[in-house]
Amino acid sequence: MAATLLLIDDDAAVLEMNKKYLVSQDFKVYTASNPLLGLNIAKTKHPDLIVLDVMMPGMDGYELCDRIRQFSAVPIIFLTGKVSEDDKIKGLVTGADDYIIKPFSLKELKARIDAQLRRAGMLTAPKTDQNTLVLGDLKIDMALHKAFYMDKDLELTNRDYDILMYFCSHPNQTITFESLGKALFGSYSELDRRTIMVNVSRLRKKMNIDYALYNMVETIWSKGYKFIVK
Repeated sequence: MAATLLLIDDDAAVLEMNKKYLVSQDFKVYTASNPLLGLNIAKTKHPDLIVLDVMMPGMDGYELCDRIRQFSAVPIIFLTGKVSEDDKIKGLVTGADDYIIKPFSLKELKARIDAQLRRAGMLTAPKTDQNTLVLGDLKIDMALHKAFYMDKDLELTNRDYDILMYFCSHPNQTITFESLGKALFGSYSELDRRTIMVNVSRLRKKMNIDYALYNMVETIWSKGYKFIVK
């Protein structure tokens, strides 16, 4: 089954160009030329991934992303001309999974979409028992890229899931900012530390449904984190 995309952009020409290309790549595509229409489609059509322009009148992409995150963990890719660290952190805080900096090629757009869908489990093999990781009351479905605590869906984004899986693969060890940064971004500099802290903080907020779950992630001052598994 083809994945369903939602493109939200106030530039009609860009919207049509991106839609035409992605339809040719076998995606089902909805489009919205304003934020409120995009919000309504996200609620009613339940797309598998959203591509969202940051700079829009009335409601910018950050606010729209935040509102979508109130009811959905769908992967969201920002299209933006903003490249500062603060802009990226603002996007991560509101729930973006990836950034594409303008200008970009349509091939790059498809590659980023495919990567997010793969992480979300849309392009993986069917679920088997080997795809389930159980740590006490925490259960991780590695085929669907979902985590459950006492059968409650934690509604993780792709980035949340990647961090949790890295923690799970290094139990009861000091996980440095550098090692986590390299796992998430492929490289690391000290400028990435703040971004990593924002990402981990967002994950911990979703784990705050239970004291024991929240405290599985322990902060190691100035070094990184430790994932406590008993």
